[in-house]
Amino acid sequence: MTKWFNTAGPCQSDIHYMLPTSERLPQLKRLIDQRNYFVIHAPRQTGKTTAMLTLAQELTASGEYTAVLLSLEVGAVFPHDPGTAERAILDEWKQAVKFRLPPTLQPP
Repeated sequence: MTKWFNTAGPCQSDIHYMLPTSERLPQLKRLIDQRNYFVIHAPRQTGKTTAMLTLAQELTASGEYTAVLLSLEVGAVFPHDPGTAERAILDEWKQAVKFRLPPTLQPP
């Protein structure tokens, strides 16, 4: 399949043209190793989600970490019901783990 420029949603390096995440954000691994927090702040559609998905995959593949990316936006639709928001976020987390992690790293 020929690669193409994706402008809608996360990119996949095997089918989309994209810059390598580790080269664009080299300091992230150091921050993670030091257990520091960091913020990725950039305009819409500049690769934030793709960068975080790729970072999670690279961290997991290293064998040093198990990482999964999830969105907490699912809880935003329940602003007056924290319990329901929490359940929605936990369900999102379960789905992300099931979809993104190899079976050997998934909880029972």
